[in-house]
Formats: sequence, structure tokens, C-alpha cells
Amino acid sequence: MKKKSELPDCPVATTVGLIGSKWKLLIVRNLLARPWRFNELKNSLDGISQKVLTESLRSMEDDGIITRNEIESAPPKIVEYSLSPLGKTLNPILTAMQDWGNYYKSQM
Repeated sequence: MKKKSELPDCPVATTVGLIGSKWKLLIVRNLLARPWRFNELKNSLDGISQKVLTESLRSMEDDGIITRNEIESAPPKIVEYSLSPLGKTLNPILTAMQDWGNYYKSQM
């Protein structure tokens, strides 16, 4: 997790820095519904590369937004990603984005 001194003064810039990429927002959207495995996420996000997904997940884990859970099993290792309690607080932001996107589409 970043230190307070490493974050921008502007709270909007802080939020954009943490979840502002297209892929991070879509990952959070998926994880709001349930935990997902890596390949499930990759298959659900049309156009994302394995590298970008890995980097995004690691970054969000470092920032405390998601948790990575290794499930005991025989090889291959099963890993699930889910939102942390902090990550779940992003729900109103994504709901507002969904509402605005629907409103925008209705104006066309």
C-alpha cells in the first residue's frame, strides 16, 4: 500500500491513479460480483494481455484493493482474486459510472 506522502494532494487524482485504467475498472466490475480465477478474468476481458492482467492484479493487490487467495489443490495451483474490504467500497463509484453510462446511451 502506498504511503500518504506518495499520493497526490487531489483526491480525484488519487482515485484515478489507483483504479483509473480501463482494465482495472473492468477487473473491479467483475470482482464486485464474485471471486474470479486468473483465466476467467482473462477470458472475460476481451483484448487484455496476460502481462497487463498480471501487472494490474499485482498493482491492485499492492494497493490493498484486491486479495489473492491460493486454494489448496494438486498442481496446477488454483488462485482466486477477490475484492478486499477496501476494494468493496468502490461499488458506489462503479454504480455511478454504470448509471451515467446508461443515461448517456439514452440520450443518443
